[in-house]
Amino acid sequence: MNLQAGNIIISTDLLNGTEFEKVAIVISEHNEKGTIGYVFNQLFPRNFNELEEFKHSIAVPLYAGGPVQTDMLYFMHRRPDLIADGEKIADNVYMGGDFKKAVQLLNTGQLPVADVRLYIGYCGWDVNELEDEIKEGSWQLTNASGDLVFSTATESVWDKLHTTIEA
Repeated sequence: MNLQAGNIIISTDLLNGTEFEKVAIVISEHNEKGTIGYVFNQLFPRNFNELEEFKHSIAVPLYAGGPVQTDMLYFMHRRPDLIADGEKIADNVYMGGDFKKAVQLLNTGQLPVADVRLYIGYCGWDVNELEDEIKEGSWQLTNASGDLVFSTATESVWDKLHTTIEA
């Protein structure tokens, strides 16, 4: 098992009935400290402009990234040409960067909403914890490309990946 940034994992039936039922997670960091990832197929019940600090921004969907630090916003994008200082996690997928500039570009229409994903919270595992959960069958590593994060049909991503793996 070669877990790395940019991998996509999906929950298995073992996690049905939990907050991780039918989730797809993109891994943004995997190292000697552990693993960080973001649920990208579950919308948060509010949009970006419904957050007090960003009430003058355009409506951008928020995703429920995970149960850790749900008071924080995180973002991924595929526009390193527009947003400086992002960390490349997969082909054409970048984590973070100049958030203030990203918001400005979103509001002026220079950065398409389709090129950004905003997350409330994240998922985190201690070193070897995710590998153990994969071995026990709670998660399945897929061979899907990291840019699937920007798919317009995020709600059906889990079903598609699950069907592909089962086939």
